[in-house]
Amino acid sequence: MEHHRARKRFGQNFLHDPVIIDRIQAAIDARPGERLVEIGPGQGAITLGLLTRAGALDVIELDRDLIEPLRRRLGGLGELRIHHADALDFDLRTLVDPRGTASLRLVGNLPYNISTPLLFHFLDQIEVLQDLHLMLQREVVDRIVAAPGDKRYGRLSVMIQSRCQATNLFRIGPGAFTPAPKVESAFLRLRPLRPLPYPIDDPIIHERIVAAAFGQRRKTLRNSLSGVVAPSLLEAAGIDPRCRAEELDVADYARLANLVAALPG
Repeated sequence: MEHHRARKRFGQNFLHDPVIIDRIQAAIDARPGERLVEIGPGQGAITLGLLTRAGALDVIELDRDLIEPLRRRLGGLGELRIHHADALDFDLRTLVDPRGTASLRLVGNLPYNISTPLLFHFLDQIEVLQDLHLMLQREVVDRIVAAPGDKRYGRLSVMIQSRCQATNLFRIGPGAFTPAPKVESAFLRLRPLRPLPYPIDDPIIHERIVAAAFGQRRKTLRNSLSGVVAPSLLEAAGIDPRCRAEELDVADYARLANLVAALPG
């Protein structure tokens, strides 16, 4: 592909390591006929394999200067549908038949400066996703997969693990990218849980409770959730008000949120 200077404002770091590219393709294991969507194809390092394996591919690219080179290089290898858009604004539901089941397989090297908003954007559309394979900053992946009691366990852990099975597949060193980022990366697999083992009656209440608990994580839940959840309700949920946010698991937060949602008024 023609030379393209990576743009900091787009958070661009282009993958070039063939060993890592092969590991990623093997982990995704794309098959003919699957509906794959790639976020930020960049210079096409992963795009090439996805397109040749599946035969068709939707890609969402914000940088206009990358679109025509992608089309020229890969357009003849399969049905490449390029969407010039910001992934934060893109509605994935427009790519699926509303009468069908969850069918999209999402792949992406997410810009690290907006990875958390993107993850929540994808969670909001989880009903159309079959799975997600994402490159992220290693510290973010460590937080996503962390278990209760781990200092890395937090809001992101609970919110994602409430909806998905999260697996840290492997680490990726800075040298695999051009330009090399200053941090390590990791490749993450998310598989939506269906049915949810811990159903959440009101996602907005659930998110508010989790955010409040971890917003003051050094405080006990009695204090961090003051004004959100009464101590008596914590006890009704089987939770000691003297606990801290990282001591509760995904089931605890779902149970507590459902009790709050059931309150009259």
